Amino acid sequence: MLVLLGFAMIAVFMVLIMTKKLTPVLALIIVPTIFGLFAGAGLGIGDMVLTSMKSMTSTAALLMFAIIYFGLMIDVGLFDPLVKFILRKLGNDPAKVVLGTAILAAAVSLDGDGSTTFILTTAAMLPIYLRLGLSPVVLTCVAGLANGTMNILPWGGPTARAATALKIDVNDVFIPMIPSLLAGLALVMLFAWRLGLRERRRLAVENPELWGPDANGAGSGLGSPRGSRHTTPGGGLALLESPVLVAAEEEARDAAMAGTALDPNRTTLRPKLFWFNLALTVSIMTLLVADVLPLPYVFMVGAAIALVVNFPRVKDQAAQLVAHAPSIVAVVSMVMAASVLTGVLTGEINGTTIVQEMSAWLVSIIPAEAGPFMAVITGVLSIPMTFFMSNDAFYFGVLPILSETAAHYGIPAADMARASITGQPFHLQSPLVPAILLLVSLAKVELGDHHKLVLWRTAAISLVMLAVGVVLGAIAIG
Repeated sequence: MLVLLGFAMIAVFMVLIMTKKLTPVLALIIVPTIFGLFAGAGLGIGDMVLTSMKSMTSTAALLMFAIIYFGLMIDVGLFDPLVKFILRKLGNDPAKVVLGTAILAAAVSLDGDGSTTFILTTAAMLPIYLRLGLSPVVLTCVAGLANGTMNILPWGGPTARAATALKIDVNDVFIPMIPSLLAGLALVMLFAWRLGLRERRRLAVENPELWGPDANGAGSGLGSPRGSRHTTPGGGLALLESPVLVAAEEEARDAAMAGTALDPNRTTLRPKLFWFNLALTVSIMTLLVADVLPLPYVFMVGAAIALVVNFPRVKDQAAQLVAHAPSIVAVVSMVMAASVLTGVLTGEINGTTIVQEMSAWLVSIIPAEAGPFMAVITGVLSIPMTFFMSNDAFYFGVLPILSETAAHYGIPAADMARASITGQPFHLQSPLVPAILLLVSLAKVELGDHHKLVLWRTAAISLVMLAVGVVLGAIAIG
């Protein structure tokens, strides 16, 4: 009976949030409560939920203050010089432009918010793509690859969900996966460079008078319809731009960013504090990797210091907190509501728990020879499963059952959590993810065209991250 109720609860939960009949927060509260009462939890359901909630407070604190900190750093202009540097160094070479898009998207993804990343990347790069004749689909592909890979950051959501669902420390999940993250980013940059080279060749074929090789047939044209060309020492073509044209392009870039989070005229900019903010951010990243202090506390102190230094007036500090409140409420409420689902799944009912009964059933149907590979199987399953269902459904509904099953073969919960996040590059391309719909909308790209270019590449990145985790021992074979 508990097995049937458990699977029915998960199925109803998935259907309600995938069909948008309920928000994830409401579904996490209402569905488990109803099924928990049917299972016989009675008034003890309250204690189950509170016990589960205690294990989630640190994760909620981490997400809250990380969102405040990186949102604040964007507001005060920490990333503005990086954006301007990338745009200045890219020139007019399609390969460099596409690679720069990947670097920019990866850097801005540090804030953990896909929507912000796509807004900033599109605002900064789309005018350049249109000016050079590059395909906007390449922009959406590269931005999606970079953001999806960076989505395993502790404050990005999935890692926190996995840690919350299995009641383990988020650092135990993320730190061992840093090599996998770096490998994934390296593959993102390789894909970006290859796409850039493809765009360069396409432009040379379609517009040989502007982009083709020089008279001697050497090199690729890197010119632009907006400037006069000259032959470089290497035989290629370059753009000869006047100071007036350069200044005009700077004004055009500023205009493209007006009204976005990178608006050059926003009142929150603190250019005189750039080096302080950079040093503070580097210090926080160092403490994250060193793992000498609890991560929530690091971001709490970092956010407090950043607010006091950048906004000395109490009124301005309060305004900054209010400005980021919508993002905080959405994420933290989800984490706390998840305690209802995890509490019902793991709380004791008549001497057993729902998750124990479900895992015992799964163990009975999984071939014995496949048991030791449960972590690897989970990593592979996370690719399609997180694409067709939300992260909430997978991490709070499916992962605890898989983890309980893997425990019978000696595979730790932390290893299961690490394996489960390797599918995130693929997940971020799902039509169930609002941020990806925002990206294709801003770039005026069809979602189908985006999927044709991005899906197999994200699948490759996910598999590489999983393989690196297995090889380096972060993901165990039981």
